[in-house]
Parts: sequence; structure tokens; C-alpha cells
Amino acid sequence: MVNTRSQTKMADNADLLAVLAEMKKSMEKGQEEMKKGQEEMKKGQEEMKNGQEEMKNQIQGVKGKIEEVRNEVQK
Repeated sequence: MVNTRSQTKMADNADLLAVLAEMKKSMEKGQEEMKKGQEEMKKGQEEMKNGQEEMKNQIQGVKGKIEEVRNEVQK
């Protein structure tokens, strides 16, 4: 069977559409992975912030104990 020019062009267009669909699917998957990565990073930042806050509280507690000891020594 001999393909006409329009049949060949339609086949080429179908191939291009298939490639575009594959690219779109791949891009969407990449975007989803990026979104998950950003969420994990945000969670990690929150954990770090909480850890820093906890350390600040512990430091304040130690400073309070030091002040208590200082006051006892000065008596």
C-alpha cells in the first residue's frame, strides 16, 4: 500500500503527539517529585526550628541554675 503525503503527515503528527504526551507525563512526575521534596525540606526546617527552640529553653534553664548557684555562693 502506498501512503499518500497526507497519510504520512498524519502518521508523523500522531508520533509527535505521542512524544508530547510522554514528555508531559514525565514533566508531571518530575513536578510531583519536586513537590514531595519541598514538603520534606519544609518538614526538616520545622524540626530544626523546634530543636533550636528547645535548645534555647535548655540554655535559659542552665542560666537560671547558674544564677541560683551564684546567689547561694554570695550568701
